[in-house]
Amino acid sequence: MLVIRSTLRWTMWVFVSFICAACSQKTPEAWSGYVVGDYIYMSSALAGRVQKMAVAAGDQVKSGDRLFDLDADLETYIKEESAARLSNARAIATDSDKGKRAQEIELIESQLKQAQAGEDLANQNLARQEKLLDQGFISKATVDDAKLNLKLASAKVAEIQASLEVANLPSRWDARQANQANAQAAQKVVEQNVWREAQKHVNAAVTAAVADVFFRAGEWVGAGQPVVSLLPAENIKIRFYVEEAALPRIQVGQAVQIHCDGCAKDIEAKISRLSTQAEYTPPVIYSNEQRAKLVYMVEARPAPADAVLFRSGQPVQVTLLKKAQSS
Repeated sequence: MLVIRSTLRWTMWVFVSFICAACSQKTPEAWSGYVVGDYIYMSSALAGRVQKMAVAAGDQVKSGDRLFDLDADLETYIKEESAARLSNARAIATDSDKGKRAQEIELIESQLKQAQAGEDLANQNLARQEKLLDQGFISKATVDDAKLNLKLASAKVAEIQASLEVANLPSRWDARQANQANAQAAQKVVEQNVWREAQKHVNAAVTAAVADVFFRAGEWVGAGQPVVSLLPAENIKIRFYVEEAALPRIQVGQAVQIHCDGCAKDIEAKISRLSTQAEYTPPVIYSNEQRAKLVYMVEARPAPADAVLFRSGQPVQVTLLKKAQSS
């Protein structure tokens, strides 16, 4: 009987010691939370009819992959028209920087040669008339006529030489400036129309999962209306709410451990945001154990490689691991 009592005392002592040891160990703080995704809504700056959807919900896309195409026939026609107008404006600007055509220059040069030949002939005729005047065979009036003919021939030569110089000159400075400005304006119109056409072909801005597709081929989409939503891994975060008393123990950059039902292992994340404003009712509560009336929202971000394991709205358990390292 004495042995039995001793055994019972020993057993009770061991049990009490175990309970005390368990109580002495500080349980890590934990809160219930849920997964939140910051979606990227892809749209076109222009309205149009969906011509082709290149993705479906659940697809994985890389940055630059085509998402959808809107009907761009009108934009293509306008772009081609503006390109033709640009070619015309450039041709006018180039032409204003030049003189007359080579054939026109050759014609003026030929006229100059004829005028110079006439000047030479008038000069020779004047010389003959002056000799005849000295010999008394003609009157002075005849010599005066020969001098007048020479002056007329010289004036004709000077006129054609001036025409040749003008023919080799470009257009006036202000006219050239105007033509160049028109060409530059036409270039900007082409660039605008190229941009408008590109808006009808929308590519993924980032590498992400296609969360949802809101339209189908043949449907009309308004300007700026989302057609596809994307969820990049880096935009997945954990949101949970902590009571006011726990705020001094939580810092941005602090590590937390995320546990979810069905997860193969717990995942580590870092606190990225600590709300500065108190809330009385969290938007979603997954546990009846959190009864604090005054709570603060906290967000933590897992690494992108781990973030893809979560789904938006998924309930999780968040455990505080350690304080943030001071930088």
